Amino acid sequence: MKLFTLGPVEMYDRTFEIAKKQVPYFRTPEFSEVVLECERLLEKFAHAGEGAKTVFLTCSGTGAMEATVLNCFDSSDRLLVIDGGSFGHRFTQICDIHGVPYDAVKVPYGKALTKEMVYEFDGKGYTGLLVNIDETSTGQLYDAQMLSEFCKRNGMVFVVDAISSFLADPLDMEALGIDAMIFSSQKSLALAPGLSVVLLSSRMYEQRVRDRKPVTMYLDFNSHIENGKRGQTPFTPAVRLIYELQDMLRYVDEIGLENKLAHMKEVAADFRARLNGTGLTLPDYPLSNAVTPLFFPDGNAYEVYETLKKEYDVFVTPNGGDLAKTVIRVGHLGNHTVEDNIMLIDLFKKVLK
Repeated sequence: MKLFTLGPVEMYDRTFEIAKKQVPYFRTPEFSEVVLECERLLEKFAHAGEGAKTVFLTCSGTGAMEATVLNCFDSSDRLLVIDGGSFGHRFTQICDIHGVPYDAVKVPYGKALTKEMVYEFDGKGYTGLLVNIDETSTGQLYDAQMLSEFCKRNGMVFVVDAISSFLADPLDMEALGIDAMIFSSQKSLALAPGLSVVLLSSRMYEQRVRDRKPVTMYLDFNSHIENGKRGQTPFTPAVRLIYELQDMLRYVDEIGLENKLAHMKEVAADFRARLNGTGLTLPDYPLSNAVTPLFFPDGNAYEVYETLKKEYDVFVTPNGGDLAKTVIRVGHLGNHTVEDNIMLIDLFKKVLK
C-alpha cells in the first residue's frame, strides 16, 4: 500500500518500531518528561512565544477546532470565518451549534481569497478571525500575513487551523500574531490519527481562557493546562501516540525545521512540475506544500482513483459532491520522496491511457 492521501499519510519505519511496543502505564514521572519534551519542541517549531500554553487532546482535528471555539469564544463575540471549503465551513457549523455569532467570508471554489474579500468586513466590530490556513478540501494556502494584518488592525484574536499546514508550510505564531494554532497527529507528523494539539498564545490564555467558566468537562483547556504543568493530562491520553510524537519531534529537531520545510516544498514543487503531458491541470490560487489538487477535464477523476486503489494499491484523495468527477487531491505529507512522485505520475499516465 502507498498513501498519497491527506491523513492518515505514509508513515516512517521509525514510527512503526514504537507502535509495535506495549503501551506503558502513563501516570509516572517518566511519561511526564515525555509530554514536557513534546510541549517544548512543539512550541519551538511553531515559534509560539513566551508564556504560550500547549493543550494535548485525544480527538481528531475537528474536536480540537470545537474545543478552541468553546474555550475562547461565546455568545458575546462576533467572529469572522474564512469559508472557502468543507473545513472552513466546519468552523461555521461549530459556531452555529454553540451559539457563537459570526459572519463568513465566502471564497468560491477555484477563486483565490483576496484582500478585498476580507477588508469588506473592516472596522465592523469583529472580535476574532477563524481560518483553515490550508483549506485542505481545495489545497488553497491563504495569505496568513494579510489575515494577520487585518486582525491587528481590528483588534481581533487570530485562530489558525494548521492541521494540514503545520510542518508543511512556514508558520510563525509570534511573527503573525496567531493566538491559537491547531494541528493533528495524522498529517505532516505522519502518526496515526487520534491526537490533536492546540497552542495558545499568552494573550489568548490570559485574556480569554484563564478565567473562563468551563462549558465542557473533557475539553476544558484550563484543566488540561493545569495538569500540563506536571506533564500530564486530566484524562487518559493517546499514550502510544505521544511516544510516537516525541520520536518524530526529535527527528525534526535533529534534521532541522528549515530542512523539513524545504523537503516538503521540494516534493510538492517536483510533483507539480512533472504534470506536463498528463492533461491534468492545477488551479490558479496559491497552493500549500501539503497537497496538490488536480483537475480532470474528462470527468474521470473518481474512476482513476478507483483504478489506482484496486489495481495498484495506491491511494490518492478523492473529492466528494460536485467535484467527485473532476478533482483528485494528491497529498505530499509524510514519508514521500521525488522517486514516489515519479512512480505516481507514471501510474497516472498509464491509467489515463
